[in-house]
This record gives sequence, C-alpha cells and structure tokens, in this order.
Amino acid sequence: MAKPTPITQQQLEQFSAHYNANPVRKLATHALAKSEMGDIAYVSSGASQMLHKFSIEIPTLPVANQKKSGRCWLFASLNLLREKIAKEKNLASFELSQSYAAFWDKFERANFFLESIIETAALPTDDRVVAHILTTGVHDGGQWDMFKNLVAKYGIVPKDAMPETAQSENTMMMNRMLNQALKAAAVRIRGMIAKGSEMKAVDEYKVSVLDQIYGYLCSCYSEPPTRFDFEYKDKNGHYHIEKDYTPQSFFEKYIGQALDETVSIINAPTDDKPYYRTYTVSMLGNVVGGKEVCYLNLPMSEFKEMIIRQLKKGEPVWFGSDVGKAGSRTEGIWDTGTFDYELLTGLDLSISKKDGLDYWHSAMGHAMVLTGVNLDENGAPTRWKIENSWGDANGDKGYYVCSDAWFDLYVYQAVVNRSILGEKAELLEQKPITLKPWDPMGSLAD
Repeated sequence: MAKPTPITQQQLEQFSAHYNANPVRKLATHALAKSEMGDIAYVSSGASQMLHKFSIEIPTLPVANQKKSGRCWLFASLNLLREKIAKEKNLASFELSQSYAAFWDKFERANFFLESIIETAALPTDDRVVAHILTTGVHDGGQWDMFKNLVAKYGIVPKDAMPETAQSENTMMMNRMLNQALKAAAVRIRGMIAKGSEMKAVDEYKVSVLDQIYGYLCSCYSEPPTRFDFEYKDKNGHYHIEKDYTPQSFFEKYIGQALDETVSIINAPTDDKPYYRTYTVSMLGNVVGGKEVCYLNLPMSEFKEMIIRQLKKGEPVWFGSDVGKAGSRTEGIWDTGTFDYELLTGLDLSISKKDGLDYWHSAMGHAMVLTGVNLDENGAPTRWKIENSWGDANGDKGYYVCSDAWFDLYVYQAVVNRSILGEKAELLEQKPITLKPWDPMGSLAD
C-alpha cells in the first residue's frame, strides 16, 4: 500500500488560484449564500416535461398524511387495501387505521428484537450481527412482506376504530424510549445467559418486558380494538353501519386471500445478485414465526414491464425507492433532468445504480404507490404517477410524478400479483439466497 500523502501548501495555493479564476464557482458562492441548493440547481426546462398527464391513470382516493413518522410502508400498503373497500362500498374517501397496524408492528418488532438478542447472546457486542441488531433496534420502517405477516395475524380496522394520536403522528420520542427499554432488556438477557440462567427464566423475563411494552404502546396509541362497527356514508350521502367485526373478520371479508397472491420484485444490478434468482435477508422481519421476506430480482426492462402490466389492469402498485435524490417536494417532482447539481457544485457526481448500491450511495428508503404511467408511441414509459403519503399540500394534491430516467436509477422494489409474472412465476419456487442483515436490499422504507 502506498504511503499516505498529506495536502501541501503548494497544492492549497493552486486550489485557491483555480477557485478564484473560475467565474462559475464565484457565482455559485454568491447564490449559495442566500438560497437553498435545490432551488439554485433547479432546471425549469426539465421540470416542464414533468406533466401530471398520463396515458394510463387509475382513479384513486385523496392522499393520506404520515405526518412526522416513518410509516410510509404501512400507509402505502393500507392505501392499496382501502381502494378495494372504497370501490366495493362506493366511498369518496376512506382510510384504514395506520395506528392499528403500527401498534402491532412495534409490539411484534420488540419481540423480534428480543428473540434476536437471545439467539446471538454468545457473540460479543462488537460482532457485526449483534451490532446490526442493536443499532437497528425498533423503528418505523418496514417491507411489504412484513406488512403481509402483520395483517395476516392481526387484521385491519377502519381509521375511525383507532384514530391517530400525538405519538403516532410524531414517533421520534416514542421510539427513543422504546429502544432504550429494549437495550436495557438486552443487557439483562445477555447477562442472564452468560451466567448460565435456564432458558425458562430468560423467557419469563422476556415476557415481563413485553408486558411493560404493551402497556407503554397502549399509552402512546390507545389499546387496539378487538371488536368494532363499520360506519360510513357512500358517495350518494347514504349512511350505513355493519356491526360487530373483529379486525380479522373485517380483513377476511374485504381483503381475503388477495395478499397471498402478491410478490415482491426488485431491480438490484449488483454482481452478487444475479437476475432471475430469489433472495431473502437474514434477521429481517417483524412477526416471529411469520413468512420470510422474499424478492425476485429482474432486469429493469422486465421489472417495469411487470408494473405496467398491472397498471393496465387497473391495479395500483406498491413500490420502494430512494426519494432523497433529484427531487422537489413542493413541486412534487423526482427527475434527474430537473436538477443540475454538477454545474452548481463543480463536482463529478456520476455514479451508476450498481455502484450506488455497492458503495451505499443509494438504497430504498420510502414506499409509495404507483397509480399511472405515460407511455410514448412505442409503448415505452416516459413518466410515472405516484400516490405519496405526505399530505395534499404539495405536488398535484399530494400526487407526485417521476421521470423514467429517475425511475431507472432510484426505484428498487415493487409488488405485483403473481399472475402478472406469467411463466416467470416459476422462478419463485427457487430456494431464496440469504443476504446478510446489512445488505442494501434489506433497507426498510420509512
């Protein structure tokens, strides 16, 4: 290995001369002193191409708002389910309770965390797996297959049956206290096992911790309902009431087996993940005993083909992407051609999707719903319509648009019906390759 070389005074003088001789850098200095970087890099000619007009567009309900929480994956998932119910009941607006789903996710995730601590108790705390468990903790993010496990066990309820609270809408302190309690419990569990305690005693202690956590979550969310009535008004203003549901019976009546036929497809063009193979991620989940996360990796052209097939059938698509790149929240745009950060910064910012994953430049961090696409005369997509969960103040009443170029770089996962895959559905019968817990494709949408 070459000997490290320090920065020299001669180099500093040269760098200063280059800066002072460059009028673009001096202009950027003036602009950056008083304006946001995204506003300066904004390219109006690029933004003008991001029209909220689509050749395929599915009518959907008004957007929801996750407020100051990382529950996007739950909002996106429940937004898919509510469309089915709203269509059947002729509703102009309707939401399922995100708090109900989040409560049980937090509770199950706490048990998943404690079981992971027990499983790895023989390893030192600086072991990478243990460190991953401890640093990840319990937070708001999640995956589609985790949602499937959650509703299969606990069902769903209308939002009226379990409304939002101050803590459900702003989860930072709630999560902080929960994770402190879980780490305190991890210290105790690892200590008990190190001293040779019987597993019965360890399990009894774990159950006592879960008892405390259940009470804490009830204080933050209110206790989840076990029975409720479904009351609603249809588009014609007629009042209806359907009495005495359980969350499970409500789910069974209105959703049934529909989620069992959904599959996750991904586009991960890295060398360690050959296409047409299935993958799972070690230690990723929420419900102990639930089905493992499973992805089918496809080339981008086929990945998009599956999504378009489902949109053409009038069915929205859950998807995960990196919304932290090339976007304007107020404009409701994600587009690489709408921002010229290289000109503004003078930096070489080019990095491929493959290298972006390998070097942790980008990974899935937000889940939303695709509700439309614009196809050109050759049937190729040019832009995509997105139902977000950030309220209706930005974009087109909360609906966003992304360019196909942005889609290629920053969309990683989508959920489609198994039938959409056609002959490729046979690929799902493979035994999934297990990825390490910290693999980028194990990133959780929040």
